[in-house]
Amino acid sequence: MRRRTAVLALGSATALLLTGCSTMSPDASGTVTLNMVESLTNPTRTALLKDLIADFEQRNPKVKVNLVSPPTEQADQKLQQMLQSGSGVDVLEVRDITVGPWSNNGWLYDMKKDLDGWKGWEAMTENAVNASKDAKGGTYFVPYGFYGLSLFYRTDLIEKAGFDKPPATWAELLEQAKAVHDPSARRYGYAFRGGANANSNATAAIEAYLADDVDPANGFKLKDGRTIFAAPEAEDAIENYLKLFKQASPKSSVSWGYPEMVEAFSNGSTAFLLQDPEVIATVSESKSISKDQWGTAPLVSGPGGKTVQPLATAGWGVAKGSDHKAEAVKLVQFLSQGEASTSFTKKNSLVPILKSATSDPFYKSGPWASYVTMTEQPDKYLVVTQPRGVSWWAEWQQKADADVQKLVLGKTSPKELLAGWDAFWTEKWQQEQ
Repeated sequence: MRRRTAVLALGSATALLLTGCSTMSPDASGTVTLNMVESLTNPTRTALLKDLIADFEQRNPKVKVNLVSPPTEQADQKLQQMLQSGSGVDVLEVRDITVGPWSNNGWLYDMKKDLDGWKGWEAMTENAVNASKDAKGGTYFVPYGFYGLSLFYRTDLIEKAGFDKPPATWAELLEQAKAVHDPSARRYGYAFRGGANANSNATAAIEAYLADDVDPANGFKLKDGRTIFAAPEAEDAIENYLKLFKQASPKSSVSWGYPEMVEAFSNGSTAFLLQDPEVIATVSESKSISKDQWGTAPLVSGPGGKTVQPLATAGWGVAKGSDHKAEAVKLVQFLSQGEASTSFTKKNSLVPILKSATSDPFYKSGPWASYVTMTEQPDKYLVVTQPRGVSWWAEWQQKADADVQKLVLGKTSPKELLAGWDAFWTEKWQQEQ
């Protein structure tokens, strides 16, 4: 998943942090001021949050909200410093990769009792309700949306190559990408991810090949307790994935991360892209391809006709050090329901948390329709939780990205890569016991 980059200067963000670092007590009029800190900052998103906060303040005249928006690259570090200090933050952005360590360190407030009986749960999708609960049943954040993979494709290029519909499986994706691929014409089949976060698409392929055997509670485990990397089908998946690079991708994609992949699809040079829904807005704004030249399709499946959707998520939580937890929970509730939630997910191109989205015309047509299709067919598009909250996730990403680089450069084989990944996770889980 791409984490959006900020345009704010570090100096101004530091000033914001300094002005918002003391937990504020009620003033003489009884007004409470909450410090709210976001982490996936960009100017458009910050402006939207300020509008939503203004609405909340109008409905709750005794509560004021001070929004702090540090640059994305430093945000989690700044948040961690504030949480460690025990003051300066009331409501904060919590991600699936931060909720584990932050809650384990006692920095996040468990909202479970506050939200018992909350009617907002009834309006949420099953995925959203489940994502809000940790393994022990605690609620340390309420999701505001999901990042889920779908296949972006060029309708004109696949038609020219002789296909009347987009690929439904990884094997068909390779077939169509190869048919489109023509480097001499600067036309390429697939926007391969070889750089930052390269491991994510590789593991998506593996999970698809093993769909029925993957543990829904841990997307890196099989139901028999072994890692997904130990199964023979994992090697088939990686071999097919490697062919996508060798036979249907630009050579330069060996180092492509999010920006390069999206730019290559948006400028019309690649026919296929596997990415999150936030890309819909980016491609829609491109002047290089028209709206009738591209579309999205559900995430491609493995040989068994099923696939695994490893949803990534983030949301709003409350700091344990907050002196105004009741007001903070009220803000989280407001942002997680009704028009506030709908506006946030639409304008940030997120998979929504509300059930009502399936009947919303915005999601039922065009590039969003593939996400509705996946939501309505849970037996084919299986949702799993990847172990993104473990303390060694950053270590895993660094190792796995380096291994994918070695694979595409011919410095390791699929079998060797998978043996290393199996050993890594097996050892980590054994150390937990």
